[in-house]
This record gives sequence, structure tokens and C-alpha cells, in this order.
Amino acid sequence: MGSVTLWMQMSLDGFAEGPDDEIHWPVVDEELYAAFLDELRQADLFLYGRKTYELMSEFWPTADADPAISPFYVDFSRCWKQTPKLVFSRSLCGADWNTRVVREDLVAEVRALKALPNCDMVLFGGAATASAFIRHDLVDEFRLFVHPLLLGSGIPLFPSAFDRSGLRLVDVATYGSAVVGVHYRHEVHAVH
Repeated sequence: MGSVTLWMQMSLDGFAEGPDDEIHWPVVDEELYAAFLDELRQADLFLYGRKTYELMSEFWPTADADPAISPFYVDFSRCWKQTPKLVFSRSLCGADWNTRVVREDLVAEVRALKALPNCDMVLFGGAATASAFIRHDLVDEFRLFVHPLLLGSGIPLFPSAFDRSGLRLVDVATYGSAVVGVHYRHEVHAVH
């Protein structure tokens, strides 16, 4: 069976996007990326909403060609380009960089992928896409990176009640930027 792991940056007060869809506030530095690059290399598929995909596709396809960029960013750029990607969007007509656009029925598409043997998917969001996955019970693991700031408003990661009874804490990590990473596995979904 396949699995979906949600990787999401969020504020201390639970928002995945700030007011006016702001997403510039996370402190995503090399220490944070380096901690999970090896895991991301193991993914079979990256999943995105349109806005997040467009932000990623503006930078990562050519980042490895910049002579001033660090070796870490070169590695992540290459990982991003080679990993197949799905973008869930009704408005995006096409996408480059090893990407397929899914315009209809996100739930059916993900359930079909989860039925495949050993299809490990990483969902990067955005907030609306992540909420749809959560609402339809499609997330098997949560990798949440909590940033030390209060946004006060915006789009919450969990916009409605969420049953936490099946979650098991796997790991907690702290970073020099004061970001705390928490890793939960949804035991009902756990792939054995």
C-alpha cells in the first residue's frame, strides 16, 4: 500500500498561511532542509496545490545552475527536478519539470495511488490542498514544522475538528532557528 506524508510549515497559533495567503514567514534554512533531504529522496511522488507548486517551480528548476548557491541547494534542486510531481488544480493548464496536473477528483486520484504497492508520496500543500487531504482522511503521517511566531489570522492547517486519537508521536526535533519539527503517524493508516 502507498502512503501520504504531509510536510507542512505552520505558525505557533496553527496557521499554514497568513493573512492574505501570506506564505513568506517560515524560516526554512539549510539546517531544516538538510534534516529531511534524505527522506525526501526516498519519495516516489511529490504532491502540491497550484500556488505551492508555482512557487517551487519558480526557483528549484534552475537553482543548481547558480554558481553562488550552496551545495545543499544544488542537491535539493536535483532531487526536486527528478522526483515526479502531481499538482492538484482546476486552473493550471500544464506544468513542466516531471509534473502532471490533476484537474478532477483529488480524492479518487490519491486513493488510486495509495492502492499501489510502495508508493510513498509527500504532500507539501498549500493549506487548502492539505485541508482537503485531511478532511478526506488521506494523510498517513504528519511532518509539521512549527515556527516561533504568531500570525493571528490566516488559513489554519486544521480548519475543523480533527480526531487525534489515532495519532502516535514518532519524533520531535528542534532546530537552531527555534523551529520545532513534530512527526506523527496515523496508526489507522500505518503501512506495515
